[in-house]
Amino acid sequence: MGEEILDEAYRRLHRTGPEYKGWLSNHGPMAVEALVRHGHDGVVHRWLDAYLGRLDELPRGLRPIEDWREALGDPKRAGDWLAHFDRELRERPWREVLGTWWPRLLPGIAAGATHGVIRVGHAVRALGAPARPPGSAPREAAESPERLAELGQALAYWAARWQPVPGADRPSGAGTVDADHATLAGEGAVPGDGHARPDAWHPSTAGDPAGRDLPTPGTPVAGDVAPHVAAALAGLPRIADRTGGIRERLGRLPAVPRWPAAVAALRSAGTPAGAERDLVALVHGASLDYLRFGHAEPVMLVHAVTAPTAVLRTLPALDPALWAASVAAAWSATAAVTSVYAPERPAAPSTLAAGAPAEVFARAARHGDAHVVKLADAVLDAHAASGDERVLAAAGYAGHLI
Repeated sequence: MGEEILDEAYRRLHRTGPEYKGWLSNHGPMAVEALVRHGHDGVVHRWLDAYLGRLDELPRGLRPIEDWREALGDPKRAGDWLAHFDRELRERPWREVLGTWWPRLLPGIAAGATHGVIRVGHAVRALGAPARPPGSAPREAAESPERLAELGQALAYWAARWQPVPGADRPSGAGTVDADHATLAGEGAVPGDGHARPDAWHPSTAGDPAGRDLPTPGTPVAGDVAPHVAAALAGLPRIADRTGGIRERLGRLPAVPRWPAAVAALRSAGTPAGAERDLVALVHGASLDYLRFGHAEPVMLVHAVTAPTAVLRTLPALDPALWAASVAAAWSATAAVTSVYAPERPAAPSTLAAGAPAEVFARAARHGDAHVVKLADAVLDAHAASGDERVLAAAGYAGHLI
């Protein structure tokens, strides 16, 4: 039933545009996928009834996409990008289309306040791992026309709003992701570049005198954020002028003296396993940071968590050669959102009780705000990967603030 409702919801949403009121992102496709994923398909159509009225119509195209580089980041070509990806996904397997376009779009991860990559992450999950009731056996994904169309619309939105994070265009150690798009080509990490490799020793993994089994070097104990990721997050600077929208704020980052070092502070070791560990740790750390800084910008700071979560969800569908660059881009998104929206000083620790994962999401679904729903969805992933129950409180905190 949940899979059918998701496809029905997509059909309703695909008559609407990726944005409304000129710049605001259409959160409908992401929210309904999360609701169905966690077994709340019974509220999806009611949720859509209340949400659809604010949305704009699907934009019309102007002309075919011929030079994709020239059309990247041009919102006036949104209709053209929608037609382009609709055609590509009718002609080629979706993983092939994603593999071609992911490295082209990745340097523009700030697109639509990171909603481009977030929507793609939800679409890939809907295609790659269908929702199922708790305790039921896993099933093969149904590549329905609606889910393929959703991936196309998500990629089109990312392309139309393509926007780089300042200073992240040539990250060292990220590797070359696309011969046609050199902006993510790196020179390779070198010893002393400040990045702790996943196999590096750190004090939390020193031998235990009681003889208990401890994690292998570089593996954080349950509840801890990997030290090199925690250090990178703690070292993020803040812009002085915190007025205006995200485009204006991102434009101020190059003038921040510590920004170039900060945006280069987290680089994957280069192996697929190391890249995945770093990305898991980034989502973990960003979820905890929401509890510290979310009071200042409760909506916008959600994206410091949901953007890297989207990248993490997409990794299994990508060539592992792209994983290290994906970590670098995810870090640049979290770093930028944090630096332009988080305050200097954290709030006092939240006293809100977290609850069990299922109840955490149920409360978010009852709240109904798309950002609260998507953050709950992301922190449930972070909890499953880290075992840290603290991250679950972030969803309730967002519900309290938004």
